[in-house]
Amino acid sequence: MGTDHHKFDRLVGWVDEWLASQDEKPACVVQHGASRPPDHARGITRMPRRELLDLYAQATVVIVQGGPGSILDAREVGHLPIAVPRLPELNEVVDGHQVAFSRTMAAHGNAILAEDFETFIERTEAALRNPGSVRTPPRNSGATAAAYKLGLAVDRLDKDPTGPIAVRRIRQLLLNR
Repeated sequence: MGTDHHKFDRLVGWVDEWLASQDEKPACVVQHGASRPPDHARGITRMPRRELLDLYAQATVVIVQGGPGSILDAREVGHLPIAVPRLPELNEVVDGHQVAFSRTMAAHGNAILAEDFETFIERTEAALRNPGSVRTPPRNSGATAAAYKLGLAVDRLDKDPTGPIAVRRIRQLLLNR
C-alpha cells in the first residue's frame, strides 16, 4: 500500500474479501501503512525497503498500489506486479498520477492493471494459477550508468566557455559540499 499518509482501505478490503472466499488461504502479507490492518492477512504498518524487496522476491504474486515506487520495486526483483491505482476522488491520493502511471506501465508490459474488484480477483487468481506469468528478469534501474553519463555531460558543459554560467556554479556548489 506504500507509505503515503492517505488511506487505501479499498485495496485492503479487496484483499480481505478475496482471502475470506478462499478454502485454502494462501499466506499473505500486507504493508498497510496508514490504512486499516487486514483481517485475513498478516498486517505490517511499515517495513524497511530492503525487507520489502526480500519479501517481494520470495512472493508468488505481488500486489501493489499503482505508484511508481511500488511498481518499480516489484520490477527490480523480477515481479510483474498487479497494480491497483489509488483514486483521488476517494481521497486515496492527491491527484490521478497513479492511474496514469499504472496504465502506462501496463501498456508497456511492466505491470498488470486492476482498476476494479472483479479485475483484481481475475488477475490475482490467474497469477496464482500460473506464477511464471508474473515473473520477469529483474529490472535494473541503471542509476550508476545514468550518474556517469550525467557527470560526463556536466563536465562538457563546465569546459565549454560559452556554456551556461549557472551549470558551472551548480557544479562548484556540489563539489564544495
